[in-house]
Amino acid sequence: MSKRKAVSEAPAPEKKSKISEDTAIARPLSSSSQGQFSKPEISIVSWNVNGIRAWIKKSSVLQFCTKDEFDVLCFNETKLQDKDVNDIKKQFSQYPYQFWSCSQAKKGYSGTAILSKTEPISFTEGIGIKKHDDEGRTVTAEFSNFFVVATYIPNAGQKLERLKYRTKEWDTDFRQYLKTLENRGKGVVWLGDLNVVHRDNDIYNMKGKEKNAGCTLEERKEFSNSLDAGLVDSFRHLYPNARKYSWYSTKNPKAKSDNMGWRLDYAVISQSLVPKLRDSKIYDNIEGSDHHPIEVILSNN
Repeated sequence: MSKRKAVSEAPAPEKKSKISEDTAIARPLSSSSQGQFSKPEISIVSWNVNGIRAWIKKSSVLQFCTKDEFDVLCFNETKLQDKDVNDIKKQFSQYPYQFWSCSQAKKGYSGTAILSKTEPISFTEGIGIKKHDDEGRTVTAEFSNFFVVATYIPNAGQKLERLKYRTKEWDTDFRQYLKTLENRGKGVVWLGDLNVVHRDNDIYNMKGKEKNAGCTLEERKEFSNSLDAGLVDSFRHLYPNARKYSWYSTKNPKAKSDNMGWRLDYAVISQSLVPKLRDSKIYDNIEGSDHHPIEVILSNN
C-alpha cells in the first residue's frame, strides 16, 4: 500500500511504520475547533486539473482557487509524484490543511488531494483495499458534520479494457466504503471526476457513444446503484433538466464553441445532507484544464 504523504501545517503525530492492507490510512489532527466551519455556508470545490504542474502555470487558475468564499478544494488527476508535493502545496497557502495522494503504481498518473481552510478531524488515504489504493484515487477528510471524499474514478479505457475492473470491483468496493462512512453517523460529500455520463442530458448527444468509456450501460447502471443506496446527485437534484457540461474533448477544437460537452464531474451527497444543500455549480466559464471546476454549497446551520 502506498505510504501516506500528509502535508498539513498542523502538528503531525508520529507515523505508523506499517499499515494493514485492509485498513485505510487515517491521520488524526489536533485542535479544539477541529472540523468546525465558522461561516453560514460551506463551499466545496472540485477540479480535475489533468496534470497540476502544467495547470498551475496558468495565472487564472490560482485566482479562481484562492477565492475567499471557497472552504475546501479537491483536486483530481494531479499526476504528481511524492517528491513534487511540497513545491505545489506552497502555492496554496490559504489552505493550511492539505493531504495529497500520489499514484504508487505508475508515475505521472492519477492522484488526488484535499486542501482545507478549516482543520479536519482527520485525513484518510484510500479506501482500505490495496489494488485500488495504489493509484492514489481517493482522499477523505472528516469534519464535524460530514466527510468530504475526493476521488478520481478509474476510466474504463478506450477499448473498455478496464470496464470489468471499474464496474465489478471498484464501483462495488467504493460504494461499500461510502456506506461505511455513513454508518459512522455522518453524511458524505463525494466529489470528483466520476468518469460516467449518468443521464442522456449529461452529454450533448448520447447516440453512437454507448460503447465509449463513461457511457456504457454498465457504468451508468453502477452509478444508479450508488444513488439508489441513499446518495443524491446534487446538480441533478437542483437542476433536473439543465444541460451543462464539465468536460470538452481537446481532440475537437470546436467542442466548446459548439457546446459538445459531457458532464463527468459530480458532487454527490448523502440523503441526510439534502436539507442543507444550497447550490451545485459547474463553472464552465473557468478554463485551465479539459475539465471545468464544480462547487457544492451547504448550509452550516
